[in-house]
Amino acid sequence: FLISTYNKMWKDAQRDLNIQLQREKDFPQPEKDHMKVFEMLATSYIKYMQIFQKLEMAHDQLTHQQKRTIIRQVLDGVIGRILEIKKEMVELEHTEFHYMINILEDLKLIPQNIEVPIPRYFIKDRLEILKQREKTLDEILINAGLITEKPVEVMTFEEAIKVIQVAERARQGRFRAARIKKSYLREKRRKQMKAQDQTSPSPNPNDAAICIQKAWRGYIQRKKTKKMREEEKVFLGLRSTPPLPEERVSQTYEGYVKPLQGEVQERNEEAFKDKLKETEGLYFKETLQNEIEQCFIECRHIVGKFPDYPAEEAGGSKSILSDTTPEQVAEKLAAKKMMELQKKDEKEKKGKDDKKKEKPKEKTPQKSGKKEEEEGWKMTPSNFLSIMEEGDCQHKAFWHNRDERWDFLQDFDPEMIKDKKREEVEEEIRVQVDETMKEKVANLKLAVDGDKGDKKKKGKKGAKVRAASWRGTREPNLMSLVCRTIDSLYRELVEERLLIKAETVNLHNYIGKYNCVETPPHLVNIGPMPSLGDIRQLIALYGILPLGSQTVHEKAPLVKALLLAGPAGVGKKMLVHAICTETGANLFNLSASNIAGKYPGESDVRMMLHMVLKVAKQLQPSVVWIGETEQVFSKDAAKDEKMSLKRVEKMLPEFLKAVKPADRVLVVGTTNRPFDANIKPFCKFYQKIILIPRPDYGSRFGKYFMLWKHFIWQNGGEITSSLNFSCLAKMSDGYTQGAIVQAVRAVLSELRLLQMIRKPLRTSEFMASLATQDPVYREEEEAFQ
Repeated sequence: FLISTYNKMWKDAQRDLNIQLQREKDFPQPEKDHMKVFEMLATSYIKYMQIFQKLEMAHDQLTHQQKRTIIRQVLDGVIGRILEIKKEMVELEHTEFHYMINILEDLKLIPQNIEVPIPRYFIKDRLEILKQREKTLDEILINAGLITEKPVEVMTFEEAIKVIQVAERARQGRFRAARIKKSYLREKRRKQMKAQDQTSPSPNPNDAAICIQKAWRGYIQRKKTKKMREEEKVFLGLRSTPPLPEERVSQTYEGYVKPLQGEVQERNEEAFKDKLKETEGLYFKETLQNEIEQCFIECRHIVGKFPDYPAEEAGGSKSILSDTTPEQVAEKLAAKKMMELQKKDEKEKKGKDDKKKEKPKEKTPQKSGKKEEEEGWKMTPSNFLSIMEEGDCQHKAFWHNRDERWDFLQDFDPEMIKDKKREEVEEEIRVQVDETMKEKVANLKLAVDGDKGDKKKKGKKGAKVRAASWRGTREPNLMSLVCRTIDSLYRELVEERLLIKAETVNLHNYIGKYNCVETPPHLVNIGPMPSLGDIRQLIALYGILPLGSQTVHEKAPLVKALLLAGPAGVGKKMLVHAICTETGANLFNLSASNIAGKYPGESDVRMMLHMVLKVAKQLQPSVVWIGETEQVFSKDAAKDEKMSLKRVEKMLPEFLKAVKPADRVLVVGTTNRPFDANIKPFCKFYQKIILIPRPDYGSRFGKYFMLWKHFIWQNGGEITSSLNFSCLAKMSDGYTQGAIVQAVRAVLSELRLLQMIRKPLRTSEFMASLATQDPVYREEEEAFQ
């Protein structure tokens, strides 16, 4: 049933994708109406996001290897297309936040339906590598004395015997009590049946059925009534049951089921390869040798001698086993030598002619004073439409009308694996046959034609070694890095605390509501007010999705540097750790306070950044975190720190330039005082600047996202009807998430948690604790804006 459900989900996603690809071709271009363009882009964004959610769920739950491969290809294409459409929307509206609630209403959707899912294969495909890397990191930290192992309590032999005796006596006592109780109940039941047989007639089966029906209907009605009462209280605002305990159940279920699915998904395909070598390898080898021999013999009959055996660079025996006649093969082999000689002559003549000829100067066209008329908006070419179309064609060709009733296990298709591995086996055997036949043809030429072959002249070793990508590699510090291994650089960065262990926190733990309120008329030019849900979506789009997939990172719009700005306590550091957790990325800490005094000289700073970049590229994905980044770009730094931070500021653009699309490396800066930085280089370095606001009323008190309830439950508190969350949400206006967390932790001490059974939590306790925290004042908000 589950397999058919996810197969249907995949087919529905492919059908929606096919419709969306057809709409992409029918986009009216050029279009001058910006409102109409935004509606088209927003609708496509929402449709692709729904397809993305279905494909991600199907890819995670299906165990069929070939299906997962095709879904993964389409999934990467859909992710990349979402990022491209997001870029078009940003360039059209000149803002990162978009108001799409009207379009969602037309499509009968809510903002939670376009929540960006984090593909689980980002971690599952690299789980063993991540476990080994975490183990290595812990060993380095323990050996360096940066962390200490938890002491293991050693128990004496007498204490161990006493513990075992106590446990065994308790077990025997429980077993004896259960046996006595069972015997007592059995005797009691026997006496009751004996007394019933003496007083009442034989039991009627209809009466027994009616009795069971009464008990069951009563149970069902009590359950429905309880549920209706809870829903009524939630509707009236008297109570709101937290959905968090249900998440516990789902996590437990996933932890129980996922390992079994992982074992099925990780089937070893090499067994089919070895089996094909045993069954079909010998036949293919003999057939290939006979064909090559026959081809060379026919060529000798036509030309008069054996031709040269094709080199491996030219394709080897592939070049002579095409659908051509022996005469054509002989002509090709003979014409190949003539072409090489002609190319050499042409190069020599061309070099002489280029020296004689001088190119005439081109006249620059005169600039016309008239302005070009606006042609309207046009969609930029996509790098992912071809990927999605190819996956759609494969789905239609192999899986759309496939009868899978015989495949009960749904793990893999043996015939498809054999077809795939057969090509690899044939290629390996062809290389072996080529080596054997080269010697055989050479012996035949020597014995029959008396040809010893052309002696190849040794070419001069004129290959020039390119210098390193950064200038200044002649410096001794950088030259020493060339000879060092990645393991030694990794160890040094860990010992210097430049590579740290990321905290385990998921993106969905960053609680916040989407903005569902239209921008007021006097703020239309400024753009919609962002909410925490919008921030969570941007972090997923710009940070997590490109880092998790190599294909997406190479072809999607590239964001190398991301800045998170906002007041203290809004969760900037948490979002950095969430990016690393969701993608399994290494975290490099280049905060101003962390690098102070470690690499003081200019060459030392360059060596530090070179080490970080080298390790980050080798062990990608990687996140380079620059905390307190305004100090790096600040004019008012202290004299001692000013020189080192100024060097870092000058070298960071070179560091960013060395990051290529194939390198999954992201620079993330965090700051709570961006107005202290030198604005011009500061904004030039960071490609995306995201302002994180304080939580609004919907995030502090909402049906799906409620900060107060989440933090109280997370710290061990019990949710009761005596807590007025509406009052807490209203009175905490102007405070950040960090202030709310501090207020909750101050109230829920160990002593207060013990008293909670007889003394429930009250609203006034949290209000008194919140009053000791500092809010975000209006002047600070205006400075951020």
